[in-house]
Amino acid sequence: MKYKLGIDVGGTFTDFILVSKTGETAVHKTLSTPEDPSIGVLRGIHDLSEIVASDLGDFVGSIETIVHGTTVATNALLTLKGAKTALITTKGVRDALEMRRGIREEQYNNHYRNVVPLVPRYLRLTVDERIDAQGEIIAPLDESELVPMVEFLKEERVEAVAVCFMNAFKNSIHEERVARYLKQHLPSCFITSSTEVLPSIRFYDRVSTTVVNAFIGPVVADYLDNLTRKLDEVKFEGVLLLMQSNGGVVTPEVVKKTPAVTVLSGPAAAPTAGTFYAELLGYRNCITVDMGGTSFDASLVIDGECITSTEGSINRYKISFPSLDIATIGAGGGSIGWIDDGGLLHMGPQSAGALPGPICYDKGGTLPTCTDANLILGYLNPDYFAGGRIKLNIERTERSLVEQIASKLELSLTEAAAGMFRIINSNMAQGVRQVSVERGYDPREFLIIVAGGAGPIHAGEICKELEVPMFVVPNVASVFCAAGMLLGDLKHDYVRSYITSFSDIERDRFLELFDDMREIGVDTLKREGIGESDIELHPVLDLRYIGQYHEVQLSVPWEDVISFNLQSIQRAFHNEHNRLFGYSLAEEGTGIELINVRLRVLGRTEKPDFLSRLHGEERSTRNGAGSFSLQEALKGRRKVYIPESNEFEEVPVYDGDLQLNGNKIPGPAVIERVNTSILVSENYDCLVDDYGSFVVYNKEAFPEGFNYPRGNS
Repeated sequence: MKYKLGIDVGGTFTDFILVSKTGETAVHKTLSTPEDPSIGVLRGIHDLSEIVASDLGDFVGSIETIVHGTTVATNALLTLKGAKTALITTKGVRDALEMRRGIREEQYNNHYRNVVPLVPRYLRLTVDERIDAQGEIIAPLDESELVPMVEFLKEERVEAVAVCFMNAFKNSIHEERVARYLKQHLPSCFITSSTEVLPSIRFYDRVSTTVVNAFIGPVVADYLDNLTRKLDEVKFEGVLLLMQSNGGVVTPEVVKKTPAVTVLSGPAAAPTAGTFYAELLGYRNCITVDMGGTSFDASLVIDGECITSTEGSINRYKISFPSLDIATIGAGGGSIGWIDDGGLLHMGPQSAGALPGPICYDKGGTLPTCTDANLILGYLNPDYFAGGRIKLNIERTERSLVEQIASKLELSLTEAAAGMFRIINSNMAQGVRQVSVERGYDPREFLIIVAGGAGPIHAGEICKELEVPMFVVPNVASVFCAAGMLLGDLKHDYVRSYITSFSDIERDRFLELFDDMREIGVDTLKREGIGESDIELHPVLDLRYIGQYHEVQLSVPWEDVISFNLQSIQRAFHNEHNRLFGYSLAEEGTGIELINVRLRVLGRTEKPDFLSRLHGEERSTRNGAGSFSLQEALKGRRKVYIPESNEFEEVPVYDGDLQLNGNKIPGPAVIERVNTSILVSENYDCLVDDYGSFVVYNKEAFPEGFNYPRGNS
């Protein structure tokens, strides 16, 4: 039997989803190993071989494709534990990295400090070269200037060098010469240039992205080398792909060259999976929320497309690659509860992570977390967490919460845990508002798709605060990002700057830029094994009214590009500007300016079917005898805190790993699965759909019960 394997390395857990050619699916979680994430990856692969009852060697040999999302790049930026990096730039502009755009992020905060540059000033070296805005050489490059620089970089034991010259996007000859010289004389260094990384206008965006790429380059390369070596040791001979920030997948060779494309590698898979599940239920718009052990991610899907932005940053470091527009906040199962000097209770953003983890894990954790509060409130079964693999210490958890939270706030244990629960729910609701309300969308008009091991416990209260009438917990919710990775297509994004008024666009120049990007992208996909018929081209134009500073990224049909249909593009820009900002200047005849042309070259991949039965620890079928009844799925009853009444009630607990398709589960109830639990609170009922997903809806919003399209594919 042949398999595809999705792996998502998170801050607390590493998630796995294994799908066979016939659609049989196994899901699994292991604790992450932050000191070396590949250890947790290989441990999970070994566990999966036991789940499917196969010899390790035979099992690994049957895996055709591994799609892997990694937090290595993200963690390097968050912890500032990247490579010792130098910058070589044009004389007179080395401080642009520190000056940035000259805009204070918090204008009225006099104590707000600038972000510490990834390259200290003494390692920012300059070359007396200059190319003007038209690409003409004003001051030619003298390579003799590079000789003492190389010696200095060797003495400083620099591990990575970023090269970024003024106006190199118009003429890259100087950057190419310097990069070639450095690669020859510093063979052990990671060398990257802005021409390779981001050949577009705006110097700060370009230099920041290039420096980030250099800073994380050696760290990511070391991890990939380590991972591939360990996979080689267990005789893996399939294809390894990495998830990008734009929701697509690429080969390790691309990532080693441009590692910054993976800074949102893990979270980017959730909107991809969300799109898939929304379309199954007949919806084109959805919001995906993913609550893991460390963070909470929210993202928007409009008309079946994940929203993309080039205005991203990690830890305040600018990265101008196309990435999915994801709001990430420090709210996860491991988020720590703490009391400030004013006596107010907070949740996160600090996290207990995988080690030492929450107090209840009994792995040395001493600080109360969201997971500890959920245990106290009865949402977690101490004897069945992770299918019983992890026994939760409820007595120690109760003592710690009383000592650190309840006694200090003069609250009962229940009140303290409920307070932690409410605060983190409010934090996550605000995260959803960031990707919806703040972008002009009403979350009440969207299908909410809930993922992550902890998400389904909190989703009801999040939706209540947002006035959203229902949410869906997919059958693979606990490993949602890992599942999304198996649904990703190969994607390559390209950009070329072309600054001109719309009326002065030269047809030949316009088409030449797109043809150049198309040729590079198609050639890359073909080398990655994608056939011509599976390649799609998605052009984007960065446009603005003359006099504006910020552009609107307008997706346009490829047919309008090759036919040079500027009238259609112009109308589309006015409409999009009106949608975004509430006005357009079409009637005034205000001119339009083109800044960048972009092209996403997409290679469609074969998608696995993980909608059929789960196997291994997930006991999903009844030996072909159809769905189980609720009575058969009833595991027992236990006392659970009900938010609506602020009291504990004894509620039924159902085995959510059985096939319950077509069943209606009235609230209040708890649906218990191996890797997650779903809280169906008092105001909600739950319908299990044809795909084994759980649709939880508000009784008042759907007094006659809830029905929806049973799939549209």
